[in-house]
Amino acid sequence: MHPLLLAALSLLPIVCVGVLLIGLQWPARRAMPICYLTAAILAILVWGVPGLQLAAATVKGLIIAGELLFIVFGAVLLLNTLEQSGGLATIRRTFHDISPDRRIQVIIIAWLFGSFIEGSSGFGTPAAVAVPLLVGLGFPPMAAVVAGLIIQSTPVSFGAAGTPVLVGVGQGLAADPAVMAYADQLSYGSWPEFLGMIGWKIALIHAIVGTLIPLLVVTIMTRFFGKNRSLVEGLAVWRFALFAALAMTIPYFAVALLLGPEFPSILGGLIGLAIVVPAAKRGFLVPKQDACWDFDVSENWDPLWSGLVKKNAAATETAPMGAMTAWLPYAMVAILLVVTRVPLFRLDGWLKQAAIAFHDIFGTSISHDLRLLYLPGAVFIVVSLITFGTHRLSWQGYGRAWKRSLRTVVAASTALVFTVPMVQVFINSDGGARGFEAMPLALAHGVEQLAGGAWPLFAPLIGGVGAAVAGSNTISNMMFSLFQFHVGQRIGADPTWIVALQAVGGAAGNMICVHNVVAASAVVGLLGREGAILRKTMIPFAYYVILAGGLGYLIVWYF
Repeated sequence: MHPLLLAALSLLPIVCVGVLLIGLQWPARRAMPICYLTAAILAILVWGVPGLQLAAATVKGLIIAGELLFIVFGAVLLLNTLEQSGGLATIRRTFHDISPDRRIQVIIIAWLFGSFIEGSSGFGTPAAVAVPLLVGLGFPPMAAVVAGLIIQSTPVSFGAAGTPVLVGVGQGLAADPAVMAYADQLSYGSWPEFLGMIGWKIALIHAIVGTLIPLLVVTIMTRFFGKNRSLVEGLAVWRFALFAALAMTIPYFAVALLLGPEFPSILGGLIGLAIVVPAAKRGFLVPKQDACWDFDVSENWDPLWSGLVKKNAAATETAPMGAMTAWLPYAMVAILLVVTRVPLFRLDGWLKQAAIAFHDIFGTSISHDLRLLYLPGAVFIVVSLITFGTHRLSWQGYGRAWKRSLRTVVAASTALVFTVPMVQVFINSDGGARGFEAMPLALAHGVEQLAGGAWPLFAPLIGGVGAAVAGSNTISNMMFSLFQFHVGQRIGADPTWIVALQAVGGAAGNMICVHNVVAASAVVGLLGREGAILRKTMIPFAYYVILAGGLGYLIVWYF
């Protein structure tokens, strides 16, 4: 079969998602079963994938969907526990003391705090932490979800202590003779040094492109969710947005250059918080009281913006508590995520070993290890239990928190049990009777034939599509890094820059990943609005891959 025709067929499941979710705005629970069937029919009839392999990919997808629901449940449980105890009301007051301006709040929570959480955990955890926190502060749920997804870009390449680079790019390139020869040619004495070199190139592109992400978050929020639907109201805080962006991206790049891929997002987010929060308290570049921006009253919100989890100002069981006590649960979340994921503390290996293994499902090569203790959901549940005691919440109040959280997860399950299996069928479509490559690689080869020397413009897009489909920058890098490396060599470009563009695009793809959208929406009970959310997150995704591609083209051919 001609590569371009095979690429066009590979594109069909993605087109199906785009048409049904974004074009027709069907809810994911209706659209994704059809998209799953599209991928399954292509796998069987065109790729010749055996039925057992299709079933194994589906089962793996269901297991991963269960992991996502576990994370969602933990995040919602912590939010509901804080709401019942009165901690959330205190957190609202502390942010009002920093600035009552919603534009400032979203930059601090989504961009800076979210970057730190992404660096320490990955797994889409920033959305699970930042989105419900924003809703608790009074943001419309859809605005909170969009903000939480947009920042799933710059910090993602170094999420979970550098996993997308160390594991994704590392395993994607490892043991290939051409890659090893190129590393030797550049006189890199060790594989970690070679990965570190690719890492700082990734960080450089992210630091340039990501500098406008806080401003994009704010302008999209004021344009789509403000009373006046105004871009100007978002642009009004451009100085603070750039200040907050640079407070993160400059140390982020410096850490990648000096320390390697493990810590750019962790330290970039922490240093940014240490700089920006005290500055905001002192009014540095923050709008004056009479120029503060807020949403319209909730009674006037579009009904599409609201979910099942809403700000609840009702009286709680406890007396008003101090800010330190109220913030302690989120501090514990941050500390536990770092301690259980950074190899320095040696806990990650132990937690990963406590796994339920699903090896060679149905006799195929498809496997998966279920590591419940390592998932962020376990951290959320542990912190919720500790909060139940430290905040002196009654059994009745804590029971309400569990019931509300379970209802939210049940409502989210329908969409995810079709979304993730569709992804796994798409990825695991190689090895069929026709001998074709898996759908993602077939699609990439078709784009390569059309692009030629202009490939650097398209390299981030391929990475982004890979992550959007797979739901993971790490998986996208594993699938495409070697392909991108060889394309770079074929067109006479520095292949490490092409791999860097792949990783940058893969990070941006998290903004439009369907199961990320479903999971983030589920945290606040915002279900059936996935298409409306994707329409908004497509804007920053397009910005990211276009600017990164243009920058990569200039670097490869002119610098």
